[in-house]
Amino acid sequence: MTDFSQKQLEQLIEACLFVVAKPMTIKALQETALVNLNVSNAAVKAALESLQLHYHERGVQLVKVAGGYRFQSLTSLSPYLQFLWQEKAPKYSRATLETLAVIAYQQPVSRGDIEQVRGVAVSSQIIKSLQDRGWIKVVGHREVPGRPALYATTADFLAYFGLESITQLPPLSDPKSVEVLLGGIQSSNDE
Repeated sequence: MTDFSQKQLEQLIEACLFVVAKPMTIKALQETALVNLNVSNAAVKAALESLQLHYHERGVQLVKVAGGYRFQSLTSLSPYLQFLWQEKAPKYSRATLETLAVIAYQQPVSRGDIEQVRGVAVSSQIIKSLQDRGWIKVVGHREVPGRPALYATTADFLAYFGLESITQLPPLSDPKSVEVLLGGIQSSNDE
């Protein structure tokens, strides 16, 4: 590090993470806020670990999600903070939530795979709404006639649900697992 103390590095990273609205990886930090500084991966990681420790028992914590780091409020404070959001969380149909769960647990999957698991046709609007939300994307095409698109979840999906990777999804052996996964989303009974 050139003329930058560990404390100054922590301050710069802390400010950067407060300003940015999405999780930041170590590489992204180095390519943006730290681009003109000669800072090693180890130094950035040490600064992040120090910040995590500093915020450990505070109302805001530094967490690792979707391969990056972000500040978020404690889950236990959510009932008290929900009134601060002007925008109501969108309601998603049961069909939309089931489709998202199938994609999350069995990715990459085609629309036909989803329909086979759910036992009903998947509306194009459901796929479009999940893509518009940034929770799923096309990751390829199956090498069969018609070359159907293969869907998988995105980093935005991981970030929204507070997951570092898809391996942190709850096991499906518990019937309430999907309910826990989708606990932050409200379901409506249409579709």
